[in-house]
Amino acid sequence: MSTPSLELQLKTIPTSPGVYQYYDKDGKILYVGKAKNLKKRVSSYFHKNHENGKTRILVKKIASIKHIVVPTETDALLLENNLIKKYQPRYNVMLRDDKTYPWICIKKERFPRVFSTRKMIKDGSEYFGPYTNVRTVRTLLELIRGLYPLRTCNYDLSEEKIKAGKYKVCLEYHLGNCLGPCEGFQTEESYSQEIKAIRQIIKGNFKDSLQQFRNEMKRLAEEMHFEEAQKIKEKIEVLENYQAKSTIVNPKISNVDVFSIVSDESYGYVNFLQLSYGSIIRSHTMEIKKKLAETDEELLALAITEIRQRFHSICKEVYVPFEVELGEGIKVTVPKVGDKKHIVDLSIRNAKFYRLERLKQIKVTDPDRHVNRIMAQMQKDLRLNEEPRHIECFDNSNIQGTNPVAACVVFKNGKPSKKDYRHFNIKTVEGPDDFASMEEVVFRRYKRLLDEEQPLPQLIIIDGGKGQLSSALKSLDVLGLRGKIAIIGIAKRLEELYYPGDSIPLYLDKKSETLKIIQHLRNEAHRFGITFHRNKRSNAALNSELETIPGIGEKTIVDLLKQFKSVKRITEASLDSLSAVVGASKAQKIYDHYHEK
Repeated sequence: MSTPSLELQLKTIPTSPGVYQYYDKDGKILYVGKAKNLKKRVSSYFHKNHENGKTRILVKKIASIKHIVVPTETDALLLENNLIKKYQPRYNVMLRDDKTYPWICIKKERFPRVFSTRKMIKDGSEYFGPYTNVRTVRTLLELIRGLYPLRTCNYDLSEEKIKAGKYKVCLEYHLGNCLGPCEGFQTEESYSQEIKAIRQIIKGNFKDSLQQFRNEMKRLAEEMHFEEAQKIKEKIEVLENYQAKSTIVNPKISNVDVFSIVSDESYGYVNFLQLSYGSIIRSHTMEIKKKLAETDEELLALAITEIRQRFHSICKEVYVPFEVELGEGIKVTVPKVGDKKHIVDLSIRNAKFYRLERLKQIKVTDPDRHVNRIMAQMQKDLRLNEEPRHIECFDNSNIQGTNPVAACVVFKNGKPSKKDYRHFNIKTVEGPDDFASMEEVVFRRYKRLLDEEQPLPQLIIIDGGKGQLSSALKSLDVLGLRGKIAIIGIAKRLEELYYPGDSIPLYLDKKSETLKIIQHLRNEAHRFGITFHRNKRSNAALNSELETIPGIGEKTIVDLLKQFKSVKRITEASLDSLSAVVGASKAQKIYDHYHEK
């Protein structure tokens, strides 16, 4: 039986919730997605003009569609997640994490042991976790062993074997770390009470243990057993100290998962905090590579499903920074104020710090990815048609109207390309006229690049507001380059960006990487221009001093500069070396002028 045409498949897709799968002409799976309404979602791919290039390519490759109808949206979420992991389609976000995380295990046995493990054995034992930080596991186990003496041996402590006297107490008993259940010195009921308290501590509930220790301390003090009472007091202090460190929000907030996301053009970073009795018992951040310009809402919904599965979370409520569709059975809360908002903000901070940490690592380990990300971000932020791999920035310098000059600095892949920097002496403009000077240097720069068939930049930045931008545009018009090269002006006062033909400026986030690169360009252009201007003024001042020496004319000055290269060397030259260039008479005059001074 032949496969129905795409048009027919689109007409017959149901409106139920479910999962859809796209296949290419070779039957290879391209993409898996979920939908509340399958027909509406799938049809949107074929009836929309997609801005994202990868989405357009995906749609062109689709040869057939399969779908699975499910009862609820929650089922669709879980099925989508499982299919992505099973088939790993090219155009899907991949949620992979190869780490094995440690658990705390309360072993199913008589007189249970409590220990950390990375393997889950389905033998009825209790497992708490997994924990993303080994240090947390170690600290918890140290705390538990300091509070409750537990056995560490792996003997089979059955009632018959203990009664038969098969085992003898070990060194741990003599050190006070174990109460000797192997010889019947501790009852099973007493040991079970300790395990019950340990279970609550692992969950983050310290209330019962603290109350139990306080009652015990009070009883021992009343019975005049002050040494034992002091030991219990020390345990209370340890427990209270641990609780103070771990409790960061209202202790009433219990059994809640908190999720947040920060993203850039290429990646999303999802943070997960798990709360129990006001304590953070888990924190984990996941990096997700975008495939089809997915929104934060899409990435967060996908990540929440995956993370909750991975960490076996059964919490009925999640806190998130914005509404996400997670289906029935899970309460989604978007806190606006108070402790709940505080914990979501903390999650966002964790995601931001993780992103910054990753960016620093990538800058060192994978510079190409770092550059690609910044270029993609700049293209989006500045609304450009292509990535600004080659940027040129112009700045005028004329202090007090003297020696007008201009500078052009060049950045390639977001970094200065100093060998391509250029200085310009203003030739056609009389006096300090920034607008006319900008028009001249922009014309000269791109006339030369066109004549020499050199590559043109993707972006021109003009240091100045609307006036300077208009002047630069005149030159681009004359050269026929308007519309072929993107051009913007940056005003100094509020760092606003002006676009041709748009009177309303664009304001970028002051912390954005795009603005930082533009500021770097502008500052480089200013520094480069000022240095050239300063040197030119110095040379002009020194040259004019040579002209004041009686009997020394322009030709003599040119001969001297050709030989000595700078006025400074002329002032330091000996009488003989000066005589060799301009003769004894003129040499004497120059030598006397500088040495008398």
